[in-house]
Amino acid sequence: MLYIEAPKFDYYRHFQLPVFLAGGITNCPDWQSIMVQRLSDIDVLIYNPRRKNFSIDDPSATELQIFWEHTYLKKAKCILFWFPFESLCPIVLFELGFWLNSDKKIFVGTHADYKRRVDVEVQTMLARPDVEIVYNVYELADQVREYFWDYDSEVGRKARK
Repeated sequence: MLYIEAPKFDYYRHFQLPVFLAGGITNCPDWQSIMVQRLSDIDVLIYNPRRKNFSIDDPSATELQIFWEHTYLKKAKCILFWFPFESLCPIVLFELGFWLNSDKKIFVGTHADYKRRVDVEVQTMLARPDVEIVYNVYELADQVREYFWDYDSEVGRKARK
């Protein structure tokens, strides 16, 4: 696993399939660290927008964060969305709506008590009926692991031909 955390920029080309961890940050538990730990043994490049130090009151830091996220959402081949119950996550809802209309691989998880869970479920079903929504971060990590296992197997089959 390779790991890029905001606000660092990645100027290298990697063979790993990049995954963006989209989901709650402000007033939310650090679910990203669980995801990083659960995916640490697979050949993946993780873009994590959660920073160790971030001042929400600093306009230049906010602009840099938005730019960083925009850049790496575009670079990612897969986007993993997590909606915790502690926040409505309005920006993440916006990002989900936008990226559901792309050809990127999308993973969606929402806590069972997330206040906009039904919105996430219905909008996802309408835009991408192939996306299976899960209801805890461990199931979400398992979906990603299974996808990468299948992806690695397919790449291996193509390489052997």
